[in-house]
Amino acid sequence: MKKIIGIGNALVDVLVQMKDDSLLTELQLPKGGMQLIDEQCQHLLNQRIQALQPHKATGGSAGNTILALANLGMQPGYIGKIGRDEMGAFYAENCKQTGIEAQLTLCDTPTGVANTFISPSGERTFGTYLGAAALLQAEEIKPEMFRGYELLHIEGYLVQNHELIEKICHTAKQEGLTLSIDLASYNVINADLPFFRHLVEDYIDIVFANEEECAAYTGTTDPQEGLKHIAEHCMLAVVKLGSKGAVAMWGASYPKYGQKAEAPALKVNVTDTTAAGDFFAGGFLYALCTGAPLEKCLQTGALLSGHVIQVIGTRLTDEAWQEIRSLIS
Repeated sequence: MKKIIGIGNALVDVLVQMKDDSLLTELQLPKGGMQLIDEQCQHLLNQRIQALQPHKATGGSAGNTILALANLGMQPGYIGKIGRDEMGAFYAENCKQTGIEAQLTLCDTPTGVANTFISPSGERTFGTYLGAAALLQAEEIKPEMFRGYELLHIEGYLVQNHELIEKICHTAKQEGLTLSIDLASYNVINADLPFFRHLVEDYIDIVFANEEECAAYTGTTDPQEGLKHIAEHCMLAVVKLGSKGAVAMWGASYPKYGQKAEAPALKVNVTDTTAAGDFFAGGFLYALCTGAPLEKCLQTGALLSGHVIQVIGTRLTDEAWQEIRSLIS
């Protein structure tokens, strides 16, 4: 089986369940989106949410995808940056316990935190303090980081450092890796659309997007048309449709260009949509690396996504993972 490595913002998720959305208004956070905050705001935010009994878990978009792959038995790798603090130690220990081959650079800046506010519907909104994660620099990216791996999964949020993500893509391509990206968040795409298009058209092989991200990237609210548009510029396009399932299409740089597949979402009670898309990508990439057809890849992604939205955060029980592995096999 092909080996996968991820790179992204190594964050600790601090998750808060809300009775209504008034806290989002108070904190001036766009519902369903991701907004960056500074260290001072993070300190104030931490004081505000401590009384709300927050739940802690490792996070970051690519980190969640790699966590899912590790629990499927793949022994994936991960590249990120953390602080020499309690949150950093928590992140590193979780990687060790789950079998992730982590390449974590240490620094004196606090570890990044993704404050995740969960609405009653399960939708989540992020107020993200990048901290140490934002200090990963282009000059720290070395070819040897990618050796021994065949596929690199990139977190779209890294686009906010153009030099870094350009170096990542260029170096990984030189090492012969297939490149996969999750397009991050609709507001991040809207803020930097030309550069996103440059990355996809010049480097990326596999693109993951949800409906809002697909619309922001392509300019069309029709996900089927958006899927086709993305596929024209890569090897494989995948659009996640939430409760309506997901669709995928082989792209223009692949012999099966135009072949498409669809799969429904699992019908479950939603508790928290945190990491739903990330776990979907993990399941999809796992199946893809085993040579499964597109429909099976989508079904595997839906299986993982359907399980993680039933719990707070990303921590599934051992029994749940055993069930998932059994269903996949």
